[in-house]
Amino acid sequence: MKTMLMRASMLALLFSGVSVLNAQETTPSMRDYLAPEKTTRNIFEDPKGESPEFDGVQVSVGGDFALQFQALDHSTTAKLGSDYTLNNLGADFNLPTANLDINAYLAKGVKMHLRTYLSARHHNEAWVKGGYIQIDNLDFISKGFMDNLMKDVRVKVGMDEINFGDAHFRRTDNAEAINNAFGENNIMDSFTTQAFGEVYYYKNGFMGMLGVSNGKLNQTATKGTADNSPSVYAKLAYDKQIQQDLRVRISGSVIKTNGMSTNGKLYGDDRAGSRYYYMLLVTNNANSALSDAMGTSNPSTGRFDPGFKKMTAIQINPFLKYKGLEFFGTYEYVTGNKLLNATTQRDSDGTYNQYAGELLYRFGGKEQFYLGGKYNSINGKDYDGALERKIDRFNIAGGWFMTKNILAKVEYVTQKYNESDVWNVMDTSTPKQQKSALSGGKFNGIMFEATIGF
Repeated sequence: MKTMLMRASMLALLFSGVSVLNAQETTPSMRDYLAPEKTTRNIFEDPKGESPEFDGVQVSVGGDFALQFQALDHSTTAKLGSDYTLNNLGADFNLPTANLDINAYLAKGVKMHLRTYLSARHHNEAWVKGGYIQIDNLDFISKGFMDNLMKDVRVKVGMDEINFGDAHFRRTDNAEAINNAFGENNIMDSFTTQAFGEVYYYKNGFMGMLGVSNGKLNQTATKGTADNSPSVYAKLAYDKQIQQDLRVRISGSVIKTNGMSTNGKLYGDDRAGSRYYYMLLVTNNANSALSDAMGTSNPSTGRFDPGFKKMTAIQINPFLKYKGLEFFGTYEYVTGNKLLNATTQRDSDGTYNQYAGELLYRFGGKEQFYLGGKYNSINGKDYDGALERKIDRFNIAGGWFMTKNILAKVEYVTQKYNESDVWNVMDTSTPKQQKSALSGGKFNGIMFEATIGF
């Protein structure tokens, strides 16, 4: 493990040097076109503008590195079996995470992006997240081909994260934490990587998008008895700099998934893992095999996945920035079927709602400092007649952009689960014992994080 971490750190430093050299060889407009997500905050979709001229293939190599110091404690009112106790937590560093990004300009208006997780909570080894081709110009077919149409149109194809909602633009993506003012993503983290195709239309501050994906995280042409069906999704956004000090954006997204063996992991497809390590996991003092898994086997502590199949989800996101004051919100509604087993649907669907709002104040000569808070809540039921689940989280955070590529941040977090039998999980040993700590569970404390993105 130590050798792996040293290699990841050395690679991050090496890539930093390569990126600096490359940035000197390309114009700022080219650099922004290749990798705006690592040089500018409050970027959502890549801005649509005039494509840079093409004078041979240009490659930008960059990456991200992140390290947290975790000082969180947890407790529960759940009546655990006599053999079960909450894991004993201390204050220490988490496993450092690292990304490798390759962006290439392959023809006029044609950009390629590829991201690899070099080290993650879920996969300590290198793991390809995904990539895409983005086409803003068709000169590679014939110079001037459909120029009038392509001034407003973009085509994006790949096997990467689909563009559902705006929250995924502000989330932590393994080591890419520089665009997240807080330590962790939403409780219901709507993020998935699938084979997809998207068509965009931009006009006078409006953006419309229509996409389709195959609904699968793991790709295979073998169908067998699986019920595989594609997903269809769409997005509409309005983004306008009203005046020098005021920017307003509002977006709405919808996705309809189909099939019982695909599309069920919109809120559980992250191959990196959450930032709140080991929260509310338990140890079986008599039989370690019955303990909650840790590390790579249980990477999503602090999050919630409703696990629906054949679902419909809607996400609405307002964003407002006035001088240094910044607000970003999320309302999310999802309904679908929580299967009885791998092939049998329930008689009724379940429904969950998510609310999240973050308010930041950025200050300093270059807005290099910020203070803010975030509230995030989910509630709902797995099906008609089921008990209600409810989770509430509150964060207070502050950060310092030491440079545009280096961010140090600190937050206080508290997260609570409602007291309900819906969270209860029993082991299968004799006698049966309660082994879930989520009912009445709570964790709180301080998180520090340092991250580099370039």
